[in-house]
Amino acid sequence: MPLQDKSNPYRTHSTDELRKDNAGEEVRLAGWVHRRRDHGGLIFIDLRDRWGITQVTFHPERGGVFSSAERLRPEWSISVEGEVVRRPEGNENPDLPTGAIEVEATRLEILNPSETPPFEIERDRPVDETLRLKYRYLDLRRERMRDKILLRHRVVKHMRDYLDDRGFVEIETPILTASTPEGARDYLVPARLYPGQFYALPQSPQQFKQLLMVAGFERYFQIARALRDEDQRGDRQPEHTQLDLEMSYTTQDEVLELVEGLYTGIVERLTQKRLLTKPFPRLTYTEAMNRFGTDKPDIRFGLELSDVSQPAADSEFKVFEGAVASGGSVRGIAVGGLGDLTRRELDELTAVATSGGAKGLAHFQVQPDGLKSPVAKLFSRAEQDTLRAALGAEEGDWMFFVADKNPVVFESLSRLRLHFRDRLGLADPDVLGMSWVTDFPLFEWNEDEGCIEPMHHMFTMPREEDLPLLDSDPLQVIGQLYDLVANGTELASGSMRIHNPDLQQKVFDVIGIGPEEAHNRFGTILTAFRYGAPPHGGIAPGVDRLLMLLTDEPNIREVMAFPKTQAARDEMMDAPGPISDEQLKELNISLRRGPGGERGSDPAARPGEGNN
Repeated sequence: MPLQDKSNPYRTHSTDELRKDNAGEEVRLAGWVHRRRDHGGLIFIDLRDRWGITQVTFHPERGGVFSSAERLRPEWSISVEGEVVRRPEGNENPDLPTGAIEVEATRLEILNPSETPPFEIERDRPVDETLRLKYRYLDLRRERMRDKILLRHRVVKHMRDYLDDRGFVEIETPILTASTPEGARDYLVPARLYPGQFYALPQSPQQFKQLLMVAGFERYFQIARALRDEDQRGDRQPEHTQLDLEMSYTTQDEVLELVEGLYTGIVERLTQKRLLTKPFPRLTYTEAMNRFGTDKPDIRFGLELSDVSQPAADSEFKVFEGAVASGGSVRGIAVGGLGDLTRRELDELTAVATSGGAKGLAHFQVQPDGLKSPVAKLFSRAEQDTLRAALGAEEGDWMFFVADKNPVVFESLSRLRLHFRDRLGLADPDVLGMSWVTDFPLFEWNEDEGCIEPMHHMFTMPREEDLPLLDSDPLQVIGQLYDLVANGTELASGSMRIHNPDLQQKVFDVIGIGPEEAHNRFGTILTAFRYGAPPHGGIAPGVDRLLMLLTDEPNIREVMAFPKTQAARDEMMDAPGPISDEQLKELNISLRRGPGGERGSDPAARPGEGNN
């Protein structure tokens, strides 16, 4: 990006601007010393700023500036002035946009020296993550991190421009609000002016964006912060960013087409990735589970699940027969290219399946004279042929089966399928297999609590044809829900919303929230629905997860400027931490004393430290 500000005392150009056509020009550059080299009396430095790198040379005949250059060390902040010259033939660097030129320095100003950094910035070498996060401001100087943050900026800008062109209005919603149940614990903020009362940080702007539809803005969006106090994992953070959007007088198809166009533009304009197919395939929840064992399918490769419950139930293998008799199923996948598996390898595959809840993994190898397996004798030749045909297995392939309740079968085979994806290299990492998953059940049964709860959230509109089932069989109700997934990752989740207060209360009733409790918890939105609330729906694409996918990063912390550790700590700012007795008194808060009289827990004892 050209700077071209001749009045700037530090620089007239950025370090990626200068080319052969600039030869003979007097320029000023500013940035950090990326590398310093002393070659036979000449001093070379690579000068780095946000935009790139330019080589600067210091000649000994220019005594004063040369002497100053001898002091330079990596990460010193400097400004240099000099003449742009072409590099001698053979010394050009084709890896740099500025590799055909260099700047012969006539003036050097050391703006600020630097202590030796705690890790190398000029080379992309492994560094302990805790150290990187403690000195994140230095970590962000590294090219790999800088490029991801700049890509994030371009993605968010594309989102804003795309939606602005389509009549959306960006509106901020409150950060301090009331506590609402949205699937995770709230972060709470004590209210000084109201002793004993608390604000909550928003888990999402769900109610506010629906209220904006009632307010008549019709097309809203926001690059929103969502804050959830939940257990951490690779794709979670205490606070994350999502594109939040809502539309009035809309349909599910319109929402999906809008978001599909947005993601297509991001991938094709801003990255080197390729989309597997356009338009994105649409799978119902039931179809996704039956084919892939998950509602977040990776559609870039095959190994789809096959249901063999009927032939399996007729076999003499009691494990198969018993699973089907108890209401479960038997399903399997066929895998080629494995060769002859050892006992140890088969045990490892069984461990993958059992990590999903399976009690075991039945395996067969297809051979010319039938199936080879410890349990093959329990299947007639006709039954063996039926199993092989159901999975489409060829000679030499392996067939793997799980028999159990459907949730266990799906989870176990999904994990096994992804294991083979990685082991056999079945999916092109440069391809994004985006697809829609729709028609989720509105409710699910919580075994631990013994109750019905929303599968996504309680503001989702049921399918119109399923409305009578709310009274008779709510677990059969299908919601107008939709997720965008890619390569096994959920990128966005949304739904058409309830806009009728009586229907909303009926859904509350199903999950055990009576009218009085509903009024106390959701009185504002229920009242708003009584003032001509329009039909509306929306979606919330996650910005961080999208960036993870676009940059091939398995960890969400790698695409955020200032993330927390896996133990939910801010190493750089040393938070969370204790506060003073005076602050506690002002907030009318008292803390329990530990057995030794100490207040609260030891702030130095950081759970999970080092396991990042």
